[in-house]
Amino acid sequence: MSDATTVILADDHPMFRFGLKSAIGLDEGFLIVGEADDGLAALALIEERRPGIAVVDWEMPGLNGLELLRQVTQRGLPTRVIILTMYNEEGLFGEALDAGVFGFVLKDNAVSDILACLRMVRDGEIYLSPAVSRSLLKRTRRAAELRREKPGLDALSPTERRVLLQVAEGRTTREIAVEVGVSPHTIETHRRNIARKLDLQGSHSLLQFALLHRGRL
Repeated sequence: MSDATTVILADDHPMFRFGLKSAIGLDEGFLIVGEADDGLAALALIEERRPGIAVVDWEMPGLNGLELLRQVTQRGLPTRVIILTMYNEEGLFGEALDAGVFGFVLKDNAVSDILACLRMVRDGEIYLSPAVSRSLLKRTRRAAELRREKPGLDALSPTERRVLLQVAEGRTTREIAVEVGVSPHTIETHRRNIARKLDLQGSHSLLQFALLHRGRL
């Protein structure tokens, strides 16, 4: 079919790829033009063949799914990325959505969900497995509750919010400074300002708050 949407599959489990390939083969609107068993090979295929869609595993050797997605975005490649994952973990979804993912599918349901996902992504829509959608809805509700409890969160600057999210990941001041591209002294200033806006007292209060509410920030 000449106008079929081209697809690349990347997963380091051959049998799982075979299952996906068989399911995708049921729809003539999609044509698989390459397979890879690690992230670096997948990125090379995407650059070479410019598929419409790449279906990639979250955990792969070389580059994981999120790193691959970021490379595709940074290089301005036209491929829309769908990520497969074993884990119904809210933090993963948030990172991938921020990085520009078009689809998120739990591997437990991948064979049954993949065609619906591909069709929506082909049409420019974002697809989330039903279990993922429920998880994100809960996260949104918890985040809204936290903002009612701590209205100072809305007063944080974009940089302060970025620092807070890094603290929630357990990063040190020095690690955050490298990530943000400023000095450790500047990060310490941001941390003090965040604690003041959130009315947190004590030397470790910001870290405790960030870790406790990591999934709600």
